[in-house]
Amino acid sequence: MNNILYVDLTERSSKVIERPDLFSKYLGGPGIASKLLIEETKPGTDPFSPKSSIIFAAGYLVGIFPCMVKAVAMFKSPLTKNLGESYSGGHLASALRFAGYGALVVHGASENPVMIKIVDDDVKVERADSLWGLSPLNVEKTLRGHYEGIQSVMSCGRAGEGLINYGNVIVDRFHHFGRLGLGAIFGSKKLKAISINGTGEIPLEDPLAVKEMYEKLYDEVINSENMLKYHYLGTSANVLELNERGTLPSRNFKESRFRGAERISGEAMAESSLERKISCPGCPVACIHLAELKTGFAPEHEKGRKEIFPEKVLVPYNYEPMYALGSNLLVHEPSHLLRLIYRCEYLGLDAMMVGTVLAWVTEAFEEGLINLDDTSGIEPRWSDVGAYLQIINNIVDLKNPFYTKLAQGLDVASEKYGGEEFAMIMGRNGLAGYTTGYGSIVGQLVGARHSHLSNSGYSIDQRALDQPIGPDQIAKFLINQEDWLYVLYSLGTCYFARKIYTKEVVCAVLKIMGIDQTPEGLMQLGKEIFHNLYRFKIQEGFELTEEKIPSRVYSMQTPQKKLDAEKMESIIKYYIHKRESEGLQLRPEEKALKELLSFEG
Repeated sequence: MNNILYVDLTERSSKVIERPDLFSKYLGGPGIASKLLIEETKPGTDPFSPKSSIIFAAGYLVGIFPCMVKAVAMFKSPLTKNLGESYSGGHLASALRFAGYGALVVHGASENPVMIKIVDDDVKVERADSLWGLSPLNVEKTLRGHYEGIQSVMSCGRAGEGLINYGNVIVDRFHHFGRLGLGAIFGSKKLKAISINGTGEIPLEDPLAVKEMYEKLYDEVINSENMLKYHYLGTSANVLELNERGTLPSRNFKESRFRGAERISGEAMAESSLERKISCPGCPVACIHLAELKTGFAPEHEKGRKEIFPEKVLVPYNYEPMYALGSNLLVHEPSHLLRLIYRCEYLGLDAMMVGTVLAWVTEAFEEGLINLDDTSGIEPRWSDVGAYLQIINNIVDLKNPFYTKLAQGLDVASEKYGGEEFAMIMGRNGLAGYTTGYGSIVGQLVGARHSHLSNSGYSIDQRALDQPIGPDQIAKFLINQEDWLYVLYSLGTCYFARKIYTKEVVCAVLKIMGIDQTPEGLMQLGKEIFHNLYRFKIQEGFELTEEKIPSRVYSMQTPQKKLDAEKMESIIKYYIHKRESEGLQLRPEEKALKELLSFEG
């Protein structure tokens, strides 16, 4: 676990450095990656510069205990211009561990397309001209070999090759490093793919104690109520649940219920389209749900023609793309929703950000902010999947100046064309599909990667339905949850298993591994990891006090009625005050409290 593999694409060389100092303190995952990101990235480095590094790190307990499956990627994001932090399941974390590494650092850039091939200690940088232009799905098929051990393949698509700022990296066909533009970083380095094959072992000091704990946790995973939802329907179960509560974004957050929710619900998809479920290595849950879609034999040659040669493909679906490309665009046909998801998969685009962009484009066209000259003759209309597919293609093709702006991010496009008040982004990242209340909005604003998974803000909103919760309590919850989740992520814990791995359970598991920790010690570790990440953001010019909340947030209907700007500001003030009392400076000293945030509207 102490080994870090460094690969230089410019020199086509590699080396291994042991860093027991890092791993003994930060364990793995974002703990390690946060320190390496600061070490590897000088302030102000262009995300597309050869000097910009990518750090992959496996969780400390990956390959040992159930649901320990996650790897993290950290980089400077081309979308936000600060922290890029993304997680993926699949085989990657296990392959990295069994190959003998706790982390992989990629820097430099190639003049020609290349791929990295790792088989244990055999590391090569090879030409990949024949892979350039292929979809990540076809790259995975090409590189998938008959190796011993465990193999993982990750690659970018045409979106990454074209430096689209929300191009993603697809891992093992059905998993993703999404949201913040890792695919574009791959493209800027001419790095098409990475294949890692690990055939080694993870030595254990007390295998019998590990076995006993494993069986206990395994039983909890498969027999308790904590994770049944993820096996049966996955997160797609949220569609009907959130719609019933009035917290499902629709029509670009203008509405919080969707009339077509039943048709694209997890229940309906399971009945009409579900083909199979798959698991990550070491996880018995099988939360990845795959739907069957009939598509053209060669999608890259469709060009709007009738699909004469249908073939069946498997498309992963879960709540986030179902909201972003479904309810938020008023798309209610399952096959249409799957076509949109598949187009994002095929091109290597983050589906959530694409949905956010398409919703803004549709409303901007309605409002007369953009016209047919901008869209190259396409009329974006709600639920018009044909138009949306063409728009997606045009973004990746950088067809004209309008699409080039969209490719750079919605902050860039809305600044140029207007409509910032309904550009549903914060920290330049698209909002997640939860109109639950204050916790969700503030949680995404303050989170290091501006994600609902940074601090589970929606869950404190659920509690607020049963009892009054003050601004200080919401801020405290977000902070505690952020700190704890960074501990879990550093171990490699899947977010879905957070109720299984409580503080007491984690302490007991670490003790078996020879590490004595207390709940208080773990929380302090999580806090330090969060501070490291925010210091990187601040180093790269991020100021929380400069961030704006789109004014539409205040007209949304939520279970807590319409949100009040003063209460929102109070929560943020409490949050900043608490974080600053920990020693993390979040605002320039010369700014007065009354200037903390500028709210639109």
